[in-house]
Amino acid sequence: MATEVLMPRQGQSVESCLILEWKKKEGDQVKTGDILCEVETDKATFEVEAPADGVLIKITRPQGSDVPVLTPIAYIGKTGETAPAGDVPAPSTAPAGTKTPAASKGSTGAAPAAGDATAAPAALAAPAPRAPAPAASSGIPAGKTSPRARNLAEARGVALGGLTGSGPGGRIVERDVLAILGGRQPLSPAAVEAAITSHLSVPAAGSGPGGRVMLKDLTAGIPDSSPAVTPDAKPSLLPAAGIESAVTEIPVKGIRKLIAERMLASLRGHAQLTMNSSADARAILAFRKKLKESPEALGLGGITLGDFVLFAVARTIPLFPEMNAHWLGDRILRFERVHLGFAVDTPKGLLVPVIRNADRLSLKEISAEAKRLAGGCLEGGIAPDELTGGTFTITNLGALGIESFTPVLNSPQAAILGVCAITPKAVMEGEEVRFVPSIGLSLTIDHQAVDGAPGARFLKELSETLARFDIILAKG
Repeated sequence: MATEVLMPRQGQSVESCLILEWKKKEGDQVKTGDILCEVETDKATFEVEAPADGVLIKITRPQGSDVPVLTPIAYIGKTGETAPAGDVPAPSTAPAGTKTPAASKGSTGAAPAAGDATAAPAALAAPAPRAPAPAASSGIPAGKTSPRARNLAEARGVALGGLTGSGPGGRIVERDVLAILGGRQPLSPAAVEAAITSHLSVPAAGSGPGGRVMLKDLTAGIPDSSPAVTPDAKPSLLPAAGIESAVTEIPVKGIRKLIAERMLASLRGHAQLTMNSSADARAILAFRKKLKESPEALGLGGITLGDFVLFAVARTIPLFPEMNAHWLGDRILRFERVHLGFAVDTPKGLLVPVIRNADRLSLKEISAEAKRLAGGCLEGGIAPDELTGGTFTITNLGALGIESFTPVLNSPQAAILGVCAITPKAVMEGEEVRFVPSIGLSLTIDHQAVDGAPGARFLKELSETLARFDIILAKG
């Protein structure tokens, strides 16, 4: 009997993965542990290994498919063996729970196009529409509903009793609840995230294949400042007349596509205000010098200025709970513990791993965890759950000489801190003016969740914390 190759679950927050490339083709001999394909979540890239020896007799999901976790993507068997019949569900608009015939080889249904990182899995059928119930309770066991789906259903008063979800084993996931709220049409992953984090309205049908609701459909009511383009107009890919140069066309997909969609959704869904300040950097520069000169056995020489900022923020945020929060449109979530995200620039795009319970860690522990997480991002081995759950984010462009900038909120977080370069700044000391090395700080807040004055007070306290860094360390 043929062995199923399932799309592996990549953490509790991941519901589907995009197949980037098949490393093997149908008919190839494979051994247990061989790399069959490379897949990508909205956070990182992973490899799927062969679970058995044999022949790759069938690939059921082509390159570019967005596949729900725990769904068969291929079969391994003996030479001449065939894959089970009906292994590839056809696109369907039948109510959830009804069976659909297997897709024929020549099917031209609304299957996702290769390379579309936000295309819906063809196997998913839209749940049958149900009228929202006045009661918030779903009345369904937690094991049959994902936590995010349950929270959304309770927040919007949607009854889930009797509903068969589109997840593995009929599990109800977010897209099922959103499909109820918006009609029968499914939503793209980016639309799901934007609808939840920014509480945007969901139309009954969208502009995607088969009426699929895309991110742009959620924000269709926002004026578009881009110039009008006639239906037949096509953008020119050629350089200006008289100028000869090569033009490279790069498809926008995978992590790059998701970053673009989420950044735009963040700007459209939050009232973003940026404040710029600076902190006296003499204390952190002097302390950094001492650490570099410390005995190697202590393991302190690798602690960086960026680690100092992570530590200072983790110690300052508990004094300002409004900064350690999520804005959900109709409510604000404030967190007791500080789960500190920090931006990592990788060849595939920006990733934001999260240091859990950063407010309870020492400087050395924060430094070690930051290096571990950053290494995982750069090597492609970061776990998806390590890229979610942040309550506040730091992005650092200081090493590139940037003196101030406008960080974009990591939705649904209420604030993000930008760290800038250390430059000389003229300050008054007594009656004299001196040039003091100062580190730039750019704080962006969501003015829907945080007023300007609390944001300014947080920035002022953080500046003072960095200026007296050695004293803060002594306090523990």
